[in-house]
Amino acid sequence: MLTLPDLDPTLDDSQLAAALVRNAGQLALAMRAEGLSGEQKTSVSDVVTAADKAAEKYITEQLLLARPSDGLLGEEGTRRNGSSGRTWVIDPVDGTYNFLSGSTYWCSAIALQAGRPDRLDPEALLGAVYQPQEDKLWLGGEGLPATLNGERLSAPSEEPLSQLSAATYLHPTWMARAEAREPWLAAVQQLATFRLLGSGSCDLSRVAQGEWGCWFQHSTALWDWLPGKAIVRAAGGSTAVVSVNGLNWFLAGGSTAVTQLGEALTVGEAT
Repeated sequence: MLTLPDLDPTLDDSQLAAALVRNAGQLALAMRAEGLSGEQKTSVSDVVTAADKAAEKYITEQLLLARPSDGLLGEEGTRRNGSSGRTWVIDPVDGTYNFLSGSTYWCSAIALQAGRPDRLDPEALLGAVYQPQEDKLWLGGEGLPATLNGERLSAPSEEPLSQLSAATYLHPTWMARAEAREPWLAAVQQLATFRLLGSGSCDLSRVAQGEWGCWFQHSTALWDWLPGKAIVRAAGGSTAVVSVNGLNWFLAGGSTAVTQLGEALTVGEAT
C-alpha cells in the first residue's frame, strides 16, 4: 500500500486541506489498483471499501497532529468534538460506487466548518475536492477565491434554468415515493438537461467552474455538501436549503438558478 508522509503542521488551512485530499485520493487510487471489493451499507449502490477507510484514517491522523483542537466528522465513522469551535468534515472517497466500478468520476473531499456539525446547513469556511484520475484540485472558502488547479474560477452562470444543465441525484428507491419524486420531476422539467453522475462533491465543484449550471439533491449529508458548498460560494455562486414535503433539498448555482430551483421544487409539494 502507498506510504504517505506526515504533513507539516505549519501549513495554513487551505494548504493543509489541499494536501490531505490529494494524498487521500492518491492512496485510494493506489489501493484500487491492487484490488478491492465493496461492502454494502444501505443499498447495493451505497458501498464502502478498504480504501475509503484507509483514506479517512490517514486524514484523521494528520488532522490530529496538525489541528489537535479542531473537531472531526467523517463519513466512515470518525466523530470527535474539538475545543476550537471548528470541525473538519471528511469524505475520503465520494462516489464510491463509481470508484469501485472503475469510473474516474469520484474524489476525495474535505471541508472546514464553523462550530459543531449538528446543524442542517452550517457555515463552510473552506472546501477542497480532488479528483485523482483527472488530477483536478478545486479549492475555495471564506477569503479564498475558488480555484481549479490554481486557476481562479468565474462566478456560475446567471442564466435561467431553461438554459442550464443540472447535476442532480435521486436514488431509485425514492422514485417510488411521491414526496421526493414529484418535486424532483417538477424541477428537472424546467431545465435544458440534467445529469446523474453519482458524486456530489465532483458535481458541485463543476458547478463552481461552470461545467454544470446548477445542482440539487435532497437529504444531503454534510460531507457531500460542505466541501462543494464552500467552493461554489467562493466562486461567487449561491447556495440554499429548502424544505418540501418534509425533505430538505440542497441547491447550488447562480442566484437565478437557486431561486428558480426552489420555486420549481415547491410546485411538486403535496397538497
